[in-house]
Amino acid sequence: MADKKIPVRFGILGCAEIARKVCRAINLSPNSTLHAISSRSIEKAKEFVTKNGLSELVKVYSSYEEVLDDPLVDAVYVPLPTSLHLKWAVLAADKKKHVLLEKPTALNVGELDRILDACESNGVQFMDGSMWYHHPRTARMKELLSDPNIFGQVKSIYSSSSFLPPPEFFENNIRTKADLDSFGALGDAGWYCIGVILWSMNYKLPTFVKALPATIRNSNGVIMSTTATLYWEQEGVTATFYCSFLSHETMEVSVLGSKGSFHVEDLIIPYEESSASFSFTSGAAFVDLHIGWNMKEQVVRVDNELPQEAFMIKEFSKLVLGIKDSTIRPDTKWGGISRSSQVVLDAVKSSADSGFKTVYI
Repeated sequence: MADKKIPVRFGILGCAEIARKVCRAINLSPNSTLHAISSRSIEKAKEFVTKNGLSELVKVYSSYEEVLDDPLVDAVYVPLPTSLHLKWAVLAADKKKHVLLEKPTALNVGELDRILDACESNGVQFMDGSMWYHHPRTARMKELLSDPNIFGQVKSIYSSSSFLPPPEFFENNIRTKADLDSFGALGDAGWYCIGVILWSMNYKLPTFVKALPATIRNSNGVIMSTTATLYWEQEGVTATFYCSFLSHETMEVSVLGSKGSFHVEDLIIPYEESSASFSFTSGAAFVDLHIGWNMKEQVVRVDNELPQEAFMIKEFSKLVLGIKDSTIRPDTKWGGISRSSQVVLDAVKSSADSGFKTVYI
């Protein structure tokens, strides 16, 4: 039986910028440790270790294969370009390594299904790298959203995720290259919008989706900005999201219910590491003569002892340790969440690629 005091030993495939944040999270989480880092060049891997002040005990490898072949590595974090996810996630699962995969998870849901099948057949945990799911604020929002006496039924959802990078981003970043990350802003920023919309709907897939003509592509044909709508016919719910590399920083979601509503400005990355808040209103109405409101929105504050990315690592590591200890099986919930997002992501891209036709799911 595995000793629960032994932390989950992570290996990281690649030295992407986001890996710096995840390295820190691995070190902050109480049940994990960074064991190995790899790059296609040993110099780049060593530079990453030095730049991030990592322990001299961290193994440095010049290939991803070496991480997967290291018998001490329990789990791998994969921040590689989306076009490489299928190959390396499947190889990792086949090597019995648990897989924390950066989003978007795959080039299409067929590829993701192959990844999930590999994880299931090898008995390893899968999770994507969407950090906001693991913040205590998210659990508090879901608690209020799920109370029919306070929130009622979801009626409408809006989300946005955007930022304006420097000019060199559009020349060099993998998210602007069709052969590396063909979803562009839709996969990078839109993944969050789609995720929180589906979260609000308890992951029920919409009846159809439609990208709007206000879609901008670069010279490689990669989406730099787009807007899309989702519709649930049975519930009569409409959701709209905007994602872009061409406008200022936004990370918002607003959910309107029959009895209440909430709004978050900093969903993806909270303004502060130690706490996060959201605005909530229930039972709001206009006063007589419609000259004001009967209440102001309530600001709900949630304090947290770890950054959200460390909560993600902690949750993932808890599952890995349970699997190693033979007390639990891999939690397929996380793969299901990723798959729902991938299905909608594929559908929005299909709509944009087909002249903005409605795509039924």
